[in-house]
Amino acid sequence: MEQVRAAEGALMARVPEGTLMRRAAGGLSHAVLDLLGGGYGARVLLLIGSGDNGGDALFAGSLLARRGAAVEALLLNPDKAHRGGLAALRAAGGRVIGSVAEAEPPDVVVDGIVGIGGRGGLRPDAAAVVEALAGAPFVACDVPSGVGVDTGELGGPHVHAALTVTFGTHKVAHLVDPAAQACGVVHLVDIGLQLPPAAVTALQAQDVAALLPVPEPDAQKYSRGVVGVRAGSAQYPGAGVLCTAGASSGLAGMVRYDGEAADRVRAAHPEVVVGDGRVQCWVVGSGGGAGAADALTASLKAGVPVVVDADGLAHLDGPLDVPALLTPHAGELARMLGVERAAVEEHQLEHAREAAARFGCAVLLKGRHTLVATPDGRVRVCTSGVPWLATAGAGDVLAGLCGALVAAGLEPADAGAVGAWLHGAAAVAAGGSGPVTAGQVAAAIPQVCRALLTGRPGERL
Repeated sequence: MEQVRAAEGALMARVPEGTLMRRAAGGLSHAVLDLLGGGYGARVLLLIGSGDNGGDALFAGSLLARRGAAVEALLLNPDKAHRGGLAALRAAGGRVIGSVAEAEPPDVVVDGIVGIGGRGGLRPDAAAVVEALAGAPFVACDVPSGVGVDTGELGGPHVHAALTVTFGTHKVAHLVDPAAQACGVVHLVDIGLQLPPAAVTALQAQDVAALLPVPEPDAQKYSRGVVGVRAGSAQYPGAGVLCTAGASSGLAGMVRYDGEAADRVRAAHPEVVVGDGRVQCWVVGSGGGAGAADALTASLKAGVPVVVDADGLAHLDGPLDVPALLTPHAGELARMLGVERAAVEEHQLEHAREAAARFGCAVLLKGRHTLVATPDGRVRVCTSGVPWLATAGAGDVLAGLCGALVAAGLEPADAGAVGAWLHGAAAVAAGGSGPVTAGQVAAAIPQVCRALLTGRPGERL
């Protein structure tokens, strides 16, 4: 968060004192009003720490009080509460209380305990206050207090917010699980910061549209790229069918299948060419079973980029000699790194970066918020998925889709980020807010791409 602090300092030097805090407070108060459906008669409790987030919350409280809300502030460190914000709250009719027991049952609790400078979980006194208010909806100021702002980790007791109102830019904790799960809905307020590129980013629809490979006017199937699929086995033929379905989304010019599920693949995808041959990328490992090691060896010998999934991941022992994208879930990544699955789930950013550095390639860690890490430490986060996407075969589709994007010309890391975004968006398009199958996700990918390319990424398909 040093970049954010530096940007705030540079802006503060150019604007009148208190401007940034008042901008933040205005955005926070409006978000609270939206959540409440209005301010008149609402009961608002502010939890105030010693930093600038406490000041933001106090000034927001003063604005809410002027809109008719009954605002109370509990100062967790009274001697260090923001003096200007406290004066503004009192002038607007808000009152300071000494304990939770003195508070009226709140309609909403505003968390201004700690901000982006916080480290570790909440201190015992603050944790006890938060626990005493369990059941009330929390609105976090910038980040939920107690989460790992720069890591996306949870280091102890923390606020679990229904809504997080952040300022200037999203922080790592808003994007990376498990901290992101504590944020609830995240609302960004623009306070005028000019920020340099960040190490952790999240693609938006316009970014994905700009990266999608679009055929040239004189394109033919070979110039658009040929993606090869070595997936599926006699034991798991469906994985070969679904991986090929993801590869056959229309983003590459041709799909070649070389594996034990050839008859099933040919029946489901008559446009697919069966047999070995020249490709621009091999996808290997999905449902590969006992043959995964040989399929991986053959694919690496071809000297073209590879996407390695599922059973193929178990046969990697170090940096690859070709450009690559690895697509593990948390359990697979844990085995690759020799750690417990719980460690990966609790420290997702750290382990995705470690794997990218160890294997010298892009690593896509599948999850609620999928991460795509590169050896230089850069990470893209995909937030387009839905819980219904946690279904058998969805990962096979994703691997094939990413392979098609690599074959069409994207770098493996870009293919992983774009593929994850399209995969999540396709699940929404196919299932809305309900169940979806892997095959339905694959079928919806062309529609999602069409909506992106025509400038209507949010349309219901």
